[in-house]
Amino acid sequence: MAQKVTPRSKDYSRWYTDVIQKAELADYSPVKGCMVIRPYGYALWENIQQGLDRRFKATGHVNAYFPLFIPESFIKKEAEHVEGFSPELAVVTHGGGKRLDEPLIVRPTSETIINAMYAKWVRSWRDLPILINQWCNVVRWEMRTRLFLRTTEFLWQEGHTAHATPEEAEEEARRMLDVYSDFAENDAAIPVIKGRKSDAERFAGAVRSYAIEAMMGDKRALQSGTSHNLGDNFARAFGTQYLDRNNELRYVHQTSWGLSTRMVGAIIMVHGDDQGLILPPKLAPYQVVIVPIWHDEGEKAQVLATIETITGEFGEAVRCKVDDREEYSPGWKFNDWEMRGVPLRIEIGPKDVAKGQVVLARRDVAGREGKSSAPMEGLLGRVQEMLDEIQANLFAQALKFREDNTSEPTDYEEFKVVVENGFARSYWCGSAECEATIKDETKATIRCVPFDQDGEEGNCIYCGHEATEKAIFARAY
Repeated sequence: MAQKVTPRSKDYSRWYTDVIQKAELADYSPVKGCMVIRPYGYALWENIQQGLDRRFKATGHVNAYFPLFIPESFIKKEAEHVEGFSPELAVVTHGGGKRLDEPLIVRPTSETIINAMYAKWVRSWRDLPILINQWCNVVRWEMRTRLFLRTTEFLWQEGHTAHATPEEAEEEARRMLDVYSDFAENDAAIPVIKGRKSDAERFAGAVRSYAIEAMMGDKRALQSGTSHNLGDNFARAFGTQYLDRNNELRYVHQTSWGLSTRMVGAIIMVHGDDQGLILPPKLAPYQVVIVPIWHDEGEKAQVLATIETITGEFGEAVRCKVDDREEYSPGWKFNDWEMRGVPLRIEIGPKDVAKGQVVLARRDVAGREGKSSAPMEGLLGRVQEMLDEIQANLFAQALKFREDNTSEPTDYEEFKVVVENGFARSYWCGSAECEATIKDETKATIRCVPFDQDGEEGNCIYCGHEATEKAIFARAY
């Protein structure tokens, strides 16, 4: 466990996999393309769930659950949707030893099955809006997989809402993107760029797609959450209609939005270093680990009694782990918990007990600079203060890294150099042809057209035609 990982500078992909396995976040499954999320990794996912679920409910959403299996005919009802997902579908043709009358699709996303139900539930304007979220797994038959980032089966939440007007649907889609941004920046300590996806990157069946995009530690982009305005496309396919206040029959307007276990991968890549994980305190399974140090039974009893007093003071205010394993040395434990990314380590030995103090070691600051002493009196307050400092510092470091590696190239030749190793913020004329050519020539895609525009006009980075918006171009996961 305490073995070194491959340095990021040597092989970033290998480093990423090493960290996941050595920190015991996940492991490879016997089923190709799938992963087993281990308890430590699942505890991190649970904290992500709680942070999001709290925000969803604060905005009026409720949780429900819909079936894993979807009739094939449902998928085919929305033409663009089926075209977009066909290569990734897992299809069940037999059940109970017999061939099924109609094949079933293993859920890749739930717009279709949910619309079948909304068509039953919605009759009047009084039934709207519907604000539902579900926590579930989905299956997309990926050719190239990577733990947490892209697996055949993954966990996520998917929100599905129905509204009376297009304006309400647009407001909802944008509001939920703000929810994702708030979570990413304030809980995961990941700075994100909010914006609109290009038509080429738009969700299959949506009118408009929005996303939060983040820069990883290797300067590539990761789409970290998406929100879609579906218009009335699915409503028309499934006959989801309502009588308005004038007793006229109208189609509902809908949204869908999702964030998955890919966020775990983002946290690893944005904050991790050559020693392993660095977890933001708000999401870390353990915010504090206490490592006792002793040489004989007398010192052991004294140190453990002091620790019991400290943990009693902490109560439920801090997620704390006492590592009193006797089969490992304190140094081994230090390395182990650094690998696991615990934000703050407390070291207590007999000399510390005698002085009425402890040693604090921050995970976000390397070496001696990250260590300090603190009196046991009022320790909870100091620990909470330091956790807040770590949370803020992780965000600040990630933001500086993104800003330092984002450029506005003046011509296409410079652009090609920039996107090899960072983000390019460049004017784009809106042409699908320019977008496709840039992708073919540089492997960089439009991650989003940021909401934050300077209001000025310029020239498309590729064709030179007039443009009114800048886009973020980058190579991405």
